[in-house]
Amino acid sequence: MEEEPTAKRRKSMPVLPWMRDPVDVSRLEQYPIDLLPCLDPRLKVALKNMGFSSLFPVQVAVWEETVGPGGFERDICVNSPTGSGKTLAYALPIVQMLSTRAVKCLRALVVLPTRDLALQVKDVFEAIAPAVGLSVGLAVGQSSIADEIAELIKRPELEAGICYDPQDISPQLHSAVDILVATPGRLVDHITSTKGFTLEHLCFLVVDETDRLLREAYQSWLPTVLQLTQSYDGSFLAPTDNFVPFGALKTRRRCGIERGFKGKPYPRLVKMVLSATLTQDPSKLAQLDLHHPLFLTTGKQRYQLPEKLESYKLICESKLKPLYLVALLRNLGGEKCIVFTSSVESTHRLCTLLHLLGDLEVKIKEYSGLQRQSERSKTLKAFREGEVQVLVSSDAMTRGMDVEGVRNVINYDMPAYVKTYIHRAGRTARAGQVGRCFTLLRKHEVKRFKNMLQKADSDSCPVYSVSSSSVESLRSIYVSALEKLKETVESEASRKRKIHFKSSRVRKEEKK
Repeated sequence: MEEEPTAKRRKSMPVLPWMRDPVDVSRLEQYPIDLLPCLDPRLKVALKNMGFSSLFPVQVAVWEETVGPGGFERDICVNSPTGSGKTLAYALPIVQMLSTRAVKCLRALVVLPTRDLALQVKDVFEAIAPAVGLSVGLAVGQSSIADEIAELIKRPELEAGICYDPQDISPQLHSAVDILVATPGRLVDHITSTKGFTLEHLCFLVVDETDRLLREAYQSWLPTVLQLTQSYDGSFLAPTDNFVPFGALKTRRRCGIERGFKGKPYPRLVKMVLSATLTQDPSKLAQLDLHHPLFLTTGKQRYQLPEKLESYKLICESKLKPLYLVALLRNLGGEKCIVFTSSVESTHRLCTLLHLLGDLEVKIKEYSGLQRQSERSKTLKAFREGEVQVLVSSDAMTRGMDVEGVRNVINYDMPAYVKTYIHRAGRTARAGQVGRCFTLLRKHEVKRFKNMLQKADSDSCPVYSVSSSSVESLRSIYVSALEKLKETVESEASRKRKIHFKSSRVRKEEKK
């Protein structure tokens, strides 16, 4: 669930000086790739192969402040609606800047909150980085760390028949990738235990979905990374005595007066932080240790919906809410939809109930944290390829996920906060396309929903109606479906208890 500060805290929270005067990128137009200054011709070809002929405004703005006149002299903070192109906005300048590198080592780190989102961002880098000879690695949880190490660390090639001293060859371990996309937990795993994994050459740190990554549960990774990219004396650190120990990692950085960074590590670690709902909490932003940050946004409102999104509310009778959803899905005629619920348990129950209601003429699948990662990945692949038309999801799908062709988002459960609504709605109407967001509401929720949308400066949310006959026609099978749902839930709970009992008994026997 999204965090929302209390009203009292929002009113008293100070606004950082650099956030008071943001750069509004909405004034910019899309810019043709062929005219983009300094763009490597190989990247131009790669972008065209991806289907890009021009860059979106936020991408143009970031390019100007990094590769263009700005020259990466300031850290970049981006608050831009979902689907506005934030991933390519940071991926393209980083790949451009690293395109002339001579020696392969880890120079760019992108941190994201979930595995699926990390995979998606890696795909964007993979589409452009190889064109200029750069390698991209992935470090995420719920996968084999041994396989990751084999991909991330290059070991020296040894000649057969010769006996080597391990102490002689271990220092030759070095990075096999130039860019790493990682989740926080697995990143820390590699920092603390993977031999040859080092941040000593890191030049770029991207914190995507910043709001979520600055939460308490994720925070340990950030001070670790920042500590390991600081310098500790006024020159190159000595090879042994002055290394800062942290597991197997040794970090060293020059400190000097180059380019005006007196007393600061050089080369400077450039940070780029991005979100559709960037936090304005000074205490959270202070953790990033930003250098003269530049705040790019697409308007005066902190909370912004996609430009071509149409929002609708569907007023439901409380006890018949699932039937209103079924009627709506039938009206949408098989268009690709994501249905959001308030929890993983609700996701599972709703998806089970929809299957029990019979043939809905669309294929429906569940996507939630209750599933194994392999199952979620398989479901997401089927949804992307159109084999599944309706995805019933918890908020695991809310942030950043980009699935082409999603025409509709349906809030089966009204989100508690406007931030959650924005991230959910942002799964459609992406990259300038049109999309619709439907929210199912009980009568007592209508006023609260209206107040929530006003925070995003949105008053346009007409009522969407479904025919009463389409709801009434489902009543007879609904009663029996509810009984079957109750039996299914009880059966699943009983099975889980048995599994838990067996595993507990095994652990006790192992201790004995």
